[in-house]
Amino acid sequence: MATEKKLSSKGQAWFCTTGLPSDIVVEVDDMNFHLHKFPLMSKSRKLHQLITEQEARHSSAARPEEAQSEDEEEDQLLEQHFQLTFTEFPGGSEAFELAAKFCYGVKIDLSPSNVASLRCAGEFLEMTEEYSEDNLISKTERFLSSSVLNSIKDSITTLKSCERLMPMAEELGIASRCIDSIVSRASSVDPALFGWPVNDAARRRRNGVIRGGVTGGGGGGSGSGGYSWFEEISLLGMPLFKQLILAMKEAEMNSEITESCLMHYAKKHIPGVSRSIRKPLPSSSSSSSSLATEAEQKDLLETIVSNLPLEKSSKPSTATRFLFGLLRTANILNASEDCRDVLEKKIGSQLEEATLDDLLIPSYSYLNETLYDVDCVERILGHFLDGIEHRSASEIDGGDSVPRSPALMLVGKLIDGYLSEIASDSNLKASKFYNLAISLPDEARLFDDGLYRAVDVYLKVSDSVTKLFYYIIIRESVTEGCFAGFVNCRRIRGFRNRRERRFAECWTVGSLL
Repeated sequence: MATEKKLSSKGQAWFCTTGLPSDIVVEVDDMNFHLHKFPLMSKSRKLHQLITEQEARHSSAARPEEAQSEDEEEDQLLEQHFQLTFTEFPGGSEAFELAAKFCYGVKIDLSPSNVASLRCAGEFLEMTEEYSEDNLISKTERFLSSSVLNSIKDSITTLKSCERLMPMAEELGIASRCIDSIVSRASSVDPALFGWPVNDAARRRRNGVIRGGVTGGGGGGSGSGGYSWFEEISLLGMPLFKQLILAMKEAEMNSEITESCLMHYAKKHIPGVSRSIRKPLPSSSSSSSSLATEAEQKDLLETIVSNLPLEKSSKPSTATRFLFGLLRTANILNASEDCRDVLEKKIGSQLEEATLDDLLIPSYSYLNETLYDVDCVERILGHFLDGIEHRSASEIDGGDSVPRSPALMLVGKLIDGYLSEIASDSNLKASKFYNLAISLPDEARLFDDGLYRAVDVYLKVSDSVTKLFYYIIIRESVTEGCFAGFVNCRRIRGFRNRRERRFAECWTVGSLL
């Protein structure tokens, strides 16, 4: 009858009692495992080699001048207590405990969270099929192939566990196989089934379910909706996340999925990207909600921006709000010019989806006296107009008539609202106000009411029109042949009634613009 095995842990010590006293202590991460050498030697070539070497050293050191009998030598070996120490055991004491149980024949439960550490432990201890049949390496490999790699969620869980197993997990191909599985299974699913990862949390709670969910395996294994595995990906560390995004781009995955991963990861790790109040995502002991240093945040932001798809987002309103959040953060972190230029161009390609609140980008540079970054908005508007001009030129070449662009009219209304908002800034120079006002083509405005309102607000802040503004009005009057505007500009000084004077100023400037 087999001896009953009792496995127990006491403080920093772990015991296996089989009726025989322990003859070997293995120290892993300050945990002492009191074990028996023969079960360990039967499964692990490395432990067999180390124990045999210790036996040989003890035997030679204890050998007396007079020869001992074989029975005496055997009794002496049984009384010896061996000590092994592993300072960098893959997976730590938890992985060694499971490997030790496996050596004793105890059934262990493999899971996506422990299979990578056990695979590395088996490699470290040389628990190969050649040394012992149905050993730990072959058992973990079968579980990886038949279970983990058939599910997106399980593959992400195992990939996350690889972070503390580097570089062995990379050398054994565990991380790369998990990444390939994620990319392959995500690519085979219709992107329309994935929930957009930055939808308002309150809306999801109100609906009660996440619409458009897919199983974690995308055809194998159980899991939760698309939003769930976006959350799982956001828990990855930067090195593995970079590898995953690179694999997605190399596989030419649908840009919507790639952008969704980038957006969700940025919202998880970069503070201030989203201005809305959201329910915090579940925290992890090995992953904080924000990166530790400003340099790491800057590196992450530039990495995310450099990997954003060039195509216009399929959910432009949500993506535009997110891009403006990235742009604000890029200004705060003093990101590279290339990074900010990419963001401005991508925002410009879908500016019609922006709101007035999006455009109110604070001025973080001490060189700017204005409250908001007007130059940045002017550059974004320039990128938008370049795109409109390019599309119009293509339509003209095709022989089609070019109707008034709805996107251009939306942006015209947006810019007029922005002008009204920044007009109250007393530090705003007239030249900046004027240049932004005239940057829009005539087709952008059906009516000039918004522009008149902006000019009126601007003139209310200044008690009188500045000399530079007079110069601009005169210059444009001469250029456009609007001599009446010049006359009216001169007549402004003659008005005694303040309200009448402002009306004249507004009318004069509005007629010129």
